[in-house]
Amino acid sequence: MKIPKRKLFLLIIFAYVAFSLYAAYNVFFSTKVISRVHRVVKKETGALSARDWNPWEDEQVDYNSALTKKRDAFKQHLGRIDKNKPKRYRVQIWGKAAIGIYLWEHILEGPLNPTDKIAQWREGELKSGKIDFSFYTGPAVVQGHVPLDMNSLVLVLNGREQQKVSYSTRWLEHVQALVQSHRVSHVAVVLLGNEHCNNDFIAPYLKRNGGFVDLLFLVYDSPSVNDKDVFQWPLGVATYRQFPMIRPNTQLITSNRPYLCNFLGTVYKNSSRETLMQVLKQSGLDKECITTAREMWLAQETAESLRRYQTALAQSELTLCPVGINTECYRIYEACSYGSVPVVEDVLTPGTCAAGSSSPLRLLKAAGAPFIFISDWKELPAILERERAMSQEQRVDRRRRLLEWYASFRQQMKERFTEVIEETFFKDG
Repeated sequence: MKIPKRKLFLLIIFAYVAFSLYAAYNVFFSTKVISRVHRVVKKETGALSARDWNPWEDEQVDYNSALTKKRDAFKQHLGRIDKNKPKRYRVQIWGKAAIGIYLWEHILEGPLNPTDKIAQWREGELKSGKIDFSFYTGPAVVQGHVPLDMNSLVLVLNGREQQKVSYSTRWLEHVQALVQSHRVSHVAVVLLGNEHCNNDFIAPYLKRNGGFVDLLFLVYDSPSVNDKDVFQWPLGVATYRQFPMIRPNTQLITSNRPYLCNFLGTVYKNSSRETLMQVLKQSGLDKECITTAREMWLAQETAESLRRYQTALAQSELTLCPVGINTECYRIYEACSYGSVPVVEDVLTPGTCAAGSSSPLRLLKAAGAPFIFISDWKELPAILERERAMSQEQRVDRRRRLLEWYASFRQQMKERFTEVIEETFFKDG
């Protein structure tokens, strides 16, 4: 049968278009896809070879080779651009002690989500120096269930008492297993130390003793501090009792505070705290100070007691800081947060903490803390008399200087923490 010319022409056009589309398909798909199709064709037909089925394979190989060269050239171009950018490192922090919140929110000034302070799982990210930090904390952060997507780790632990030491040891053993399996290369520990400075449990884990911990940031005036692999770290505020991050404002600096001083806390029998309360009462100055004494220490803070405590700090020129088990206490840092000058009992407590001309509180003293240091609470009446004589302008200026110092101190701790980790973890990077 004779095909009309018009139909024959359309058939030729259709065949040409189909042929062009087929060729384009083979050119733009990768060799791996073609190879996979080859295997399917061989398996199903058994009659056609790959070359019989794909007569344009040579052209495709040439095209893919040219494409690969272009991609490699582009990668090299990106590499040249990246070399001009500062190199960044990644470090993960696991906060398994409340001082981790002080490190993250008050020192590093990092965000935390969710904002609910009693959430089971909280996390955040920030940049400091050349390091990108990520942070995980909360009761749900347990061994083996924290996402580990980097090989540098900071572990925040509590070593104050035996129960806490046992829990911390389990975490150290977990991290040791990660190091042994080469999942983690660098480890630092931030440790809330024992108040008598007895921290022997951590020693075997230090790298210089054959362990795996490169760096230790240790709270209290421990004799182990050498500023090489063991650094002193501030106690900070009582985040475990929900003490918040306070942002200074004009009202905080310039307000007329109605009280000379405050002390809200536990008064132990035969302690210097008893002496403090007696001195205030005998001098009649207790009426010019906010004082609330209790006979037993309370681990938890109610919303009402926290509000009363914060109000006392905000309404007092001075905050009295008698020693407890250790000279360093949360009250010192909490007073600084509100611009209330700490009056610190500058005496060593029993234990194995470092002695010397700069102890106790050598970290704060080295940073030039603008506190009032006394060795006996009998000095207090004279201090309060001088306080009475100060003008409002002088008090406001002193308040401003204290708040500025505390902000500067936290910034120094942030820079020190970041730089020490950079130099130790990434010195070959």
